[in-house]
Amino acid sequence: MAIKTKTVLDIRSMKQSGDKIAVLTAYDYPFARMMDDEGIDIILVGDSAGSVVAGYDTTLPVTMEEMLYHTRAVVRGAQQALIVADMPFLSYQIDLRDARLNAGRLIKEGGAHAVKLEGGENAAAAIRAIVDMDVPVMAHIGLTPQSIHRMGGYKVQGRDDAQACQLLADARAVEEAGAFAVVLEAVPADLARQITAAVSIPTIGIGAGIHCDGQVLVIHDILGLCEKYSPKFVKKYADVSATIRGGISDYIREVKGGDFPDDEHSF
Repeated sequence: MAIKTKTVLDIRSMKQSGDKIAVLTAYDYPFARMMDDEGIDIILVGDSAGSVVAGYDTTLPVTMEEMLYHTRAVVRGAQQALIVADMPFLSYQIDLRDARLNAGRLIKEGGAHAVKLEGGENAAAAIRAIVDMDVPVMAHIGLTPQSIHRMGGYKVQGRDDAQACQLLADARAVEEAGAFAVVLEAVPADLARQITAAVSIPTIGIGAGIHCDGQVLVIHDILGLCEKYSPKFVKKYADVSATIRGGISDYIREVKGGDFPDDEHSF
């Protein structure tokens, strides 16, 4: 039987049916394959690769070429999940031609099914331009890491009335522009509930409480592989770091002690 890949229509229908949407980031073939085998709904090839894979302090240095590399690797590992690729900083903010070209590259060269970009009302024109060329767009509002310098750090957004009103306006703007879903990052749970009720497209929360239509986390965070930071909203589901360190330590000890390779592992 042919394997069915989820589409943006499937994701939108999950909001209507009340079926929660599970999203994780992936940046390579092995993780994408494991996630796909376990039934993940959406794999996000996040520009968070800059922090958790490349070791950058922020996502700002990530390039289109890096995103294309990671996206191609993830696409080779997944057959059922919807694959969304992040548009990195400066790939869509300059003009609409750049936005269309770079979104198209992530689909044509990367193999993604959709793209994600950050911003609300200020990004509506770019979202509309990309959607108009039949490329699905996931929006991202609230704490937007590419705006980290303006925000003064990784801070919860929408705590005061003015910010809350702006985030509601942002959600409506991206919906009107044609986004098929919107990520709400670091938003108070009650505000996320209001936004989720106010728009017809699915909301995907990250540090935004239980009322969103789905949740996304970074795979390295939930497996204990990111030691640079640990946000409050991250739940660690496994401590893979300890297992990996143990394996590396055993290998070094056996090599230095002359125990590896033994006869079983020699020709």
